[in-house]
Amino acid sequence: MTLVFASNNQHKLQEVRQILPEHITVLSLKDIGFHHDIDETGLTLEENSAIKAQAIWQWLLSHQPSTPINGVFADDTGLEIAALNGQPSVRTARWAGEECDDAANRRLALQMLEGHTLRDAQFRTVVTLITTTATQQVQGIVRGRISHHEQGQGGFGYDPIFIPEGYDKTFASLPAEIKNSISHRARAMEALRQLLD
Repeated sequence: MTLVFASNNQHKLQEVRQILPEHITVLSLKDIGFHHDIDETGLTLEENSAIKAQAIWQWLLSHQPSTPINGVFADDTGLEIAALNGQPSVRTARWAGEECDDAANRRLALQMLEGHTLRDAQFRTVVTLITTTATQQVQGIVRGRISHHEQGQGGFGYDPIFIPEGYDKTFASLPAEIKNSISHRARAMEALRQLLD
């Protein structure tokens, strides 16, 4: 089975390819020759995930690739911090501004939580799968808390400040195998795998 993952993010691709079974070939947007920007105009993770999947599916229908493709899936992930009314959610990647980087986003999160004792948060990933027969959505959630300072060298995004429930280290401090087995994306991909089965 061959699926297109609506992403060129190498971190995500690597993580997804490690999680899904070997009989599923995962192609990136680069692999299929898609080089356009997709405007994520949705107000929710569900909407943005669907927008991306539908854009790629429509493009594939008009650009018959040489490799037979069975479907497209797209994800949208948000960090939802309880003390900040669920922010940044759909703004997770651009929270500190349109031209910001991961470090700026982490600094903003730590600044906004200064003085807060309630540091509960969750990562939520919503995946939209489109095939010739259906469009379906699944999600994965990992609960945890925001640390008081950055810890660890691994991962990406908010990983250096997110401590998953049941652990005392951030995602960035945990071995990749552990993170990949408990992460929001892992849980969403497991739900996707069950759909595909």
